[in-house]
Amino acid sequence: MLACEFFCGQLQMRVIKQTGLFLIIALCFTTLSFAGTPVDPSADSILIDTTMNIPPDVTPVMVKNPIVKDNPDDVGGAVLLEWNLSIDDHEGGKVTLYKVYRAEDAGGEYSEVGDVAAGTGRFTDNSTDDKIEYFYKIAAVNELKENGKILWSVSSDTDPVGPVKSSAQWFDTRRINVLIGVVFLCLAICYYINQAKSGKELFIRKIAGLDSVDEAVGRATEMGKKILYIPGINDMDNVQTIAGVTILGRVAQLAAEYDTWIEVPVSKSLVMITAKEIVKEAYAKAGRPDAFNDNQVHYLTDDQFGYAAAIDGMIVREKPATIFYMGAFFAESLIMAETGNASGAIQIAGTAQPSQLPFFVAACDYTLIGEELFAASAYLSREPRLLGSLKGQDLGKAVILAAIIIGLVLESFNIYKISNFFAVID
Repeated sequence: MLACEFFCGQLQMRVIKQTGLFLIIALCFTTLSFAGTPVDPSADSILIDTTMNIPPDVTPVMVKNPIVKDNPDDVGGAVLLEWNLSIDDHEGGKVTLYKVYRAEDAGGEYSEVGDVAAGTGRFTDNSTDDKIEYFYKIAAVNELKENGKILWSVSSDTDPVGPVKSSAQWFDTRRINVLIGVVFLCLAICYYINQAKSGKELFIRKIAGLDSVDEAVGRATEMGKKILYIPGINDMDNVQTIAGVTILGRVAQLAAEYDTWIEVPVSKSLVMITAKEIVKEAYAKAGRPDAFNDNQVHYLTDDQFGYAAAIDGMIVREKPATIFYMGAFFAESLIMAETGNASGAIQIAGTAQPSQLPFFVAACDYTLIGEELFAASAYLSREPRLLGSLKGQDLGKAVILAAIIIGLVLESFNIYKISNFFAVID
């Protein structure tokens, strides 16, 4: 009897051990099988960390009414996606972000092109090719992260939306206000040019510094002394230099008519070539081409203060009767203007450099302030196209000034947001 009981006990222990070993092997096989199963990132899925307790019902409801279209008012290469937010997209809801997937075929392989935060129903894909049609899927995603690691993630994808192709547009419709302003300004300029060509007298505000040009040249003629014309220290790529050499043409023509020597020392080689041609043409217009001398326009140096020192030396030695400063000036302005003032010359200056205007006002007899320098060519020549352009621009500025004043009043009393007319239109 004892032998029988011992045999049965040994048999039972062996069965238990074999059963336990079988269960362990089966569990390992099952674990390896699940670990080797691939996960489709675009399908509704749950990425599980086995150490986490996954809360129930975490999959969000997909978005509604997805729309894809070419991004408007651009140069191409972009597609705009819009959708209605998921009903689970709210504070404490199941949506943490939205992901956008793209493919070149509705049933093809989709790749992620970007994502936006929860609460956003708009995404712009800026990586498209204008020659290719695309399909898109939008996924409402709920995921939990810890220390940058995704513990679990679930998503609900829409059906493919498309096809859509990006393209460039001719016009940016958000800038219609700018187009209206440009058209108005062009029409005003054309109108006044036509008025000037028809012989109608256009009113232009008197500019004392330009009205005194004849007087300054006449004084040099009476005294038998030269006229010194300084066109600034910048090159011909500066609009102030262009305006300065334009005025030089009118002054040189008067000097040729009065048989008065005009000298133009410059600091840039290209300015020297341009000024020489302008002075030569001015003498030809005055009927005295033979009186022009190449030495009237000459180069000094590119160095700023070296140029100022050379001008000061000429003023002190030769004591010109009249000095013009027309162009771009910087720290050398007062050095030259004060020397000319001490020599007793009539000085007429013009620049659009705000920081140098006080020095010219203090040391010169007449000063063209800012835009007066650019209006000088039209003022002196009375050429219809220049006059009409000047008058049309003045009308445009008057309209802008009136809009600013009216807008200031309306905005101050919160009557109407007139500033909306000057913003980019969405």
